[in-house]
Amino acid sequence: MKNNSNKSLIWIPLVIAISVVMGILIGNRFSNPKTTSVYDRKLNTILNMVADNYVDTITVNDLVEKSIPEILSNLDPHTTYFTASELKVANEELEGSFCGIGISFQLINDTVVVVEVIPGGPSEKVGILAGDRIVTVNDTSFVGGKVNINSVRSKLRGERDSVVKLGIKRTHTSKLLSFKVTRGDIPVKSVDATYMIEKGTGYIKVNQFGRTTYDEFLTALNTLKEEGANRFIIDLRGNGGGYMEMAVLMVNEFLPNNKLIVYTHGREKRDDSQIWSDGNGSFPNNELIVLIDEFSASASEIFAGAIQDNDRGLIVGCRSFGKGLVQRQILLPDSSAIRMTIARYYTPAGRCIQKDYTQGARGYEQELLNRYSNGELYNRDSIKVDESKIFTTAHGRKVYGGGGIIPDIFVPKDTVGMTSYFISVTNAGLLQQFAFRFADLNRKTLNKYTDYKQLLRKLPSDDALLNDFVHFASQRGVPARWYYINLSRKLILSELKALIARDIIGFDAFYPILNQTDNTVHTALKAMAKHKAVPPITEQ
Repeated sequence: MKNNSNKSLIWIPLVIAISVVMGILIGNRFSNPKTTSVYDRKLNTILNMVADNYVDTITVNDLVEKSIPEILSNLDPHTTYFTASELKVANEELEGSFCGIGISFQLINDTVVVVEVIPGGPSEKVGILAGDRIVTVNDTSFVGGKVNINSVRSKLRGERDSVVKLGIKRTHTSKLLSFKVTRGDIPVKSVDATYMIEKGTGYIKVNQFGRTTYDEFLTALNTLKEEGANRFIIDLRGNGGGYMEMAVLMVNEFLPNNKLIVYTHGREKRDDSQIWSDGNGSFPNNELIVLIDEFSASASEIFAGAIQDNDRGLIVGCRSFGKGLVQRQILLPDSSAIRMTIARYYTPAGRCIQKDYTQGARGYEQELLNRYSNGELYNRDSIKVDESKIFTTAHGRKVYGGGGIIPDIFVPKDTVGMTSYFISVTNAGLLQQFAFRFADLNRKTLNKYTDYKQLLRKLPSDDALLNDFVHFASQRGVPARWYYINLSRKLILSELKALIARDIIGFDAFYPILNQTDNTVHTALKAMAKHKAVPPITEQ
């Protein structure tokens, strides 16, 4: 009897969720009263059966909410369900703005610390400064274990023109400061950094493909052009994607007329499409290199695939994530939504770069970890390719489908300086904590510098900065081990300087410093110097 009861408990939510999902989708898709009535009756029968007969008191709505994601997980890894609140947050990140107080923050010792105040935003208008700690929200303590990314967003974001009262602890001020901030529209930036990395070479870091990304990207390109750039490095590492349309518009800037960018194919004919360049791009002849890594996915792979297959530029880094599925958002009556996979997309050469997902969610997540264990991220020869999925680019280069974009120039993960000491201080968050503490104590002196090169000249010597950090770390449980510290010296100092510059100037200062010791960036620059990225690309 006990085993039968357990089996019933497992199947009840599954049956309910299947009925809900199928009823909604079939009803919306075909608008057939006879079809929908069958599912309506079945759903109502099951819901009533559970409500009237189940042994324990149960909230059927909660059961349905928990069961829908379980059902969708059996389709593919990217068909997902969002509650109304989850959908709002997810859409805000891509739509280019949200209503909030206008700060960038990080959590240090369970406290919200202001890293950057957005110019012209609500917080700047009332006098909140970088380095401030938010310790109360609406007169209620907001520190400790209950503080996390989601709770911060929940407290600080809200309706336009609503007011939130913040209690601020500021360095060198013993009194708790109180500010009333009127929430407003806050832009979400997609371009983290734009600068001349070398004479004639511009660098652009893109963190996502949101609603405003193309406009930001085009502005960045034109800014660099005015500064003398005729070659470009586009950094898509860590970029998990977003709107396909933005990737298409961005690629179009680099392609001559009538070049295939991407095409999609679904079960329904309406989900089939081909997108071609229109010849109106402003940079069809400039040298171009795109940086990718194992976290570059979806729209990032559309961009990289179109550049590679059209032999328009070089792809540098390591194999990308491998997401080649297209989702459509279907809004449900309670403002929740399903993002349903409705098609696969293909690169111009005909590659679907979606990696295998037949092993289920756990196997899908494990695939990235397997890349580390099988040595793929350290040796190009360890990349497993499917020889049955060989394609050729416009000028005859061999490329592969079936799991991510394989770069033209492979750059192994840099393990130099990656000692047990560095891993220990990184995992404990001590680099960020020290950098913030240093910036906080010296903010009055350093705030007058808006150029990161000037700021770096005002920092202590490398020996002094490293010694201070090692002392700081030892006081927090990571003892000094100078053999390993010296091996990690270059890496530690680079991270510290980049973080200090970020905390003083902002994110625009972070990447120019970090890139000075970045092997993937250096490899791209060497390829640029040898003019390997001149279109049309041929076998290197």
